[in-house]
Amino acid sequence: MGHERSITQIKYNREGDLLFTVAKDPIVNVWYSVNGERLGTYNGHTGAVWCVDADWDTRHVLTGSADNSCRLWDCETGKQLALVKTSSAVRTCGFDFGGNIIMFSTDKQMGYQCFVSFFDLRDPSQIENNEPYMKIPCSDSKITSAVWGPLGEFIIAGHESGELNQFSAKSGEQLSNIKEHTKQINDIQTSRDMTMFITASKDNTAKLFDCTTLEHLKTFRTERPVNSAALSPIFDHVVLGGGQEAMDVTTTSTRIGKFEARFFHLAFEEEFGRVKGHFGPINSVAFHPDGKSYSSGGEDGYVRIHYFDPQYFEFEFEA
Repeated sequence: MGHERSITQIKYNREGDLLFTVAKDPIVNVWYSVNGERLGTYNGHTGAVWCVDADWDTRHVLTGSADNSCRLWDCETGKQLALVKTSSAVRTCGFDFGGNIIMFSTDKQMGYQCFVSFFDLRDPSQIENNEPYMKIPCSDSKITSAVWGPLGEFIIAGHESGELNQFSAKSGEQLSNIKEHTKQINDIQTSRDMTMFITASKDNTAKLFDCTTLEHLKTFRTERPVNSAALSPIFDHVVLGGGQEAMDVTTTSTRIGKFEARFFHLAFEEEFGRVKGHFGPINSVAFHPDGKSYSSGGEDGYVRIHYFDPQYFEFEFEA
């Protein structure tokens, strides 16, 4: 059995041979993406795990949890290498390009405000003393999703309010701030070359932005909240996953639930395909780095790996 609760995030490593999955149970799983065989688990969390990331050469895995901790693991052995205790739940986490610096954000809850913390793994004392080299307070609206920008110079953070901003990873200053979404940003994923990123929002849209300037480029509209969005590494294609609020799921039949993954054309903003499968909203989607398949993790606790037909590629190259 992989997960007993809803999937919160799925993430491929850079080569795409491994798929990491986390859920609202304390289990962190890693699977062979080619056949779905479970390779192992990372055991230690005591609450829901909200986020996961693997570094560039898949040596380390980073997880953030509602048990008020961010943990670093040895990918191969499953051994816990570091534990950072926090005052509130860890919502997002990520390695920079070189795998030396980690960032994570904590929730605004129980009297604590939202912070983004940066640790340099080359300095073991930072982890030991629980003293990040930089901690940025976000007093207005909590961060709900964050990713590293190109070359690890800044992070891009999406907020509960629908705002997007860039924080410098060197100085911590806010480099830019925009508000294109009207509701919470649920997910941010970058393009393969890190020039663009896509956001998924509760306002029923996904939007494409320029990583450096935060210029708003495209909008993909649906009639349901979008929980996750990913950019194909080889085509001008976008996949969106969503559905509705988890608490509303039981009040609608699965037919009306609209729990399909939806494919849009990046340039034309038009929907061209849907893939059914989950018995509940899709919480996380990810393209395989080779672009030949994609995975989705749902509220139903399942992760599904879908391979594209050969026709999918022929159609693209003729177009």
